[in-house]
Amino acid sequence: MNLVEQLASLLGQEKVTVNETILEHHSKDESHFEAVLPDVVVFPASAEDVQKIVRFAKEQHIPVVPFGIGSGLEGHAIPIHKGISVDFSQMNRIIDMRPEDLLVKVQPGVTRLQLNQELNKHGLFFPVDPGADATIGGMVATNASGTQAVRYGVMKDQILNLEVVLADGRIIHTGSLAKKSSSGYNLNSLFTGSEGTLGLFTEITLKLHGIPESIIAARACFPSVKQCVEAAAAILTAGIPIARMELVDDRSIAQVNQFSGTDFPEEPSLFLEFHGNEAGNEADAQFVQELLEEYQCQTFTFEKNSLKRAQLWKARHDLSYAFRHSNPKLHTINTDVCVPISKLADMVTYARERIEAYGMDGAILGHIGDGNFHTLTLFDPQDPEQVRNTEILNGEIVTFALSLGGTCTGEHGVGLGKMKYQIQEHGEALNVMAGIKSLLDPDHILNPGKLIPSAEKATL
Repeated sequence: MNLVEQLASLLGQEKVTVNETILEHHSKDESHFEAVLPDVVVFPASAEDVQKIVRFAKEQHIPVVPFGIGSGLEGHAIPIHKGISVDFSQMNRIIDMRPEDLLVKVQPGVTRLQLNQELNKHGLFFPVDPGADATIGGMVATNASGTQAVRYGVMKDQILNLEVVLADGRIIHTGSLAKKSSSGYNLNSLFTGSEGTLGLFTEITLKLHGIPESIIAARACFPSVKQCVEAAAAILTAGIPIARMELVDDRSIAQVNQFSGTDFPEEPSLFLEFHGNEAGNEADAQFVQELLEEYQCQTFTFEKNSLKRAQLWKARHDLSYAFRHSNPKLHTINTDVCVPISKLADMVTYARERIEAYGMDGAILGHIGDGNFHTLTLFDPQDPEQVRNTEILNGEIVTFALSLGGTCTGEHGVGLGKMKYQIQEHGEALNVMAGIKSLLDPDHILNPGKLIPSAEKATL
């Protein structure tokens, strides 16, 4: 029997396909990296199905690449050594909802919006919002972040327990239902952000949060990006419990207005949000307004109406798409460096200077509240000079971030794009990571060629 027939005998014919359209869909994500077709796509419906797939792949030494929804930005789901693409879209059930314990257990194919639609019925919400309607499994795999990380933390801060299928087919649990534990190694953190290189998630237990009584959004405009950054640092050091604090430069605002039909002033801006009770939010917002006047804040606009708040954040989340759709012939490349707050103004200033030095069209935006920001640069993939300059620019920004004590990726993950910086960032610790990879996946069948540069490549 060939590969497809063998998998069909294990899982059932309806869960296995080599349809050209489906193979094409699983050959890429939203990154700029070259697409690679998998040999086959499978659709498991249970942990037992995943276990069968992994055991078969280990026996045959076939690469296994997990696939959520394809919204990744660093090529995590691209099967660069072909093999089996494991699509988790059929594993999309909310298994156990416990509002009284502020936790929920889900399958990896559940999406962020799907989860929150159910949680909202109970007065609860899940705070990690990377923009795209990503799957929870994919968000765990990349340790996703988002606009609310400044208050609620990133993905690793939300995880209580993971059910994981290891490379040898064993199923383990990495935590419990308790809010905290001092028992054993912290396997939750080890597997979160592992990008499918250590195991495949089949169940995920998450912490939840109550929907705030009051939410106020605000938009503050400044003469320069540097003043935006300095104002953001002042808000943080003042101890104000800000829930969201996003930087959007004037170039990005102009693109938002064009794409979303908004009429925001085309000036460097902070998008802010306050969560709490009404009196507390009013006091915090008023204090922030007074504080920002010291940084030449030109306008400070409140948004209490839920529809207007939604429009504000939709405009922010749609920024990347706004640039991509402005000229379909152009591609975008994103950085997502993160640096200490005290170095953020230097980092942003440097990034803008380098974009202009190359004469490129680019935007600066991001989750400024936790030191994480993005440059988004447009380039023509058919122009070798533009491709080369874009890669050099990206490398310069990452290298400068590392020199400031930062990281090459604050939320998108390593994937293919950031592997070249792993030795520079981690030094000898990278060998420890490679050792963990070899211990848990000695045949290197799990998403080979990602995250750990020195890992042996599995081939079909």
